[in-house]
Amino acid sequence: MLLTGFCFVAVNTIVRGLEGALPAPQAAFIRFVYGTAFLLPALLPALRQGFSASLWRLFALRGLLHVLAVIAWFYAMARITVAEVTAIGFLNPIMVTVGAALFLGEKLAIRRIAAIGVALLGAVIVLRPGIRELDPGHLSQLGAAVMFGGSYLLAKRLTDMISPVAVVAMLSLTCMIGLIPLTIIVWVPPTFGQLGWLGLVALFGTCGHYTMTRAFAAAPMTVTQPVTFLQLIWASMVGVFIFHEPLDEWVILGGGLMIGAITYITWREARIRARTKTPPVNATKG
Repeated sequence: MLLTGFCFVAVNTIVRGLEGALPAPQAAFIRFVYGTAFLLPALLPALRQGFSASLWRLFALRGLLHVLAVIAWFYAMARITVAEVTAIGFLNPIMVTVGAALFLGEKLAIRRIAAIGVALLGAVIVLRPGIRELDPGHLSQLGAAVMFGGSYLLAKRLTDMISPVAVVAMLSLTCMIGLIPLTIIVWVPPTFGQLGWLGLVALFGTCGHYTMTRAFAAAPMTVTQPVTFLQLIWASMVGVFIFHEPLDEWVILGGGLMIGAITYITWREARIRARTKTPPVNATKG
């Protein structure tokens, strides 16, 4: 998870450094071209095997949500601080929790509702509406968090039907295809330097998802989840020392509340799963 945090902060740093030199849809398209190339060894066998019409519909819907989310994220990275983008991004798992209750029939106990409320309070502290003027980048990143949450919900459903590797590979392909029309409209000739930096974005992003998967396999979420708070610390340091952005204590506080709420939710879910899997003392042994 430490490596995961480093990779994701590296992604944010590179995109922030590009400072919107390329339109957001084009930058996202180039990133997914690289990502699709990296995932070809997994993608080609999956395409040869074929998918049902219902799976293709889920792929298309997830691709659409992810395309919109990535464009909003690229736009936000060009307008607000790295720390703010990172902190608001912590809303993703909260959106997944709410969406699972609304669309997948999962129950929301009082404690989980309270944790969601704490996370939303953290988001309000980060944004501080009415106390300061909100930039369109803040609203864009909020929209990205909601759409990423929808994308992850669909990923959860897809992984019950096909392999996780195929899910990731098809996401990259559908995003690349979905971004083609927008990219044609806004196309600006990129420099070799910009192509190289976006290649690094794809590399760090792919490595980050890989190390995160390895972390989830090696330790429970209750162990790995709190480590994600370090991303906010590192992002704040990047903002201060590389981009000369002011250190905002309110962003750290709000992000901390969100991570605390996420950690509590994952801890509660782990406890519930453990109780479900543990048979009662008087259970009949087969």
